[in-house]
Amino acid sequence: MRLRHYLLPLALLSAVAAPSWAAGAELLRMIGQERQFIVQTPAGPFTITRTMTVCARNQGFLQPLVPLPGVRPVTEIEVLQALNDPATMVIDMRDEDEPLEATIPNSYHIPFNELEDRMNELGCTRQGKGPWDCSQAAQVVAFCNGPVCPQSPVGIASMVRAGFPANRISYYRGGMMDWEALGLTTVKGNRSTKK
Repeated sequence: MRLRHYLLPLALLSAVAAPSWAAGAELLRMIGQERQFIVQTPAGPFTITRTMTVCARNQGFLQPLVPLPGVRPVTEIEVLQALNDPATMVIDMRDEDEPLEATIPNSYHIPFNELEDRMNELGCTRQGKGPWDCSQAAQVVAFCNGPVCPQSPVGIASMVRAGFPANRISYYRGGMMDWEALGLTTVKGNRSTKK
């Protein structure tokens, strides 16, 4: 009886998963370079894969909820509250080549690959080529495309490496994918960081 309890859900899951393999769909990365994950079930090994769908619109890979120790994960509720907090900068870290046709209202745009050179825009100071002093920096909420986008985690890592305190950074892993899926308002373009 117990085995039958597991076999029906597995059979249903196999029926749902099989068409993407049967159709020859490209398998997308899941964790690092891996394109599949094997789960040991009571009925034997089961392979989980990821294919392109309307929701999985980019070819990144799954990002951790906490990209670095000390960084705090946030949901849409905390992002909404941060948008009205003058001590917090909500930063769209998508690449400069990414067309910002839609972004979170009142967010700033600093591409992930420019953060180390633009720490002054976050409130950090520097004497010559010395280390950044971020003791008076803003709180930051970082986001990019969504749960499979590595851009904001890479940007967060570069900020911390340059001297920005990890405990002053929040990560909205859901990014634009979750924001838009939830029907939240978007705008074209971002707020300038120039004061």
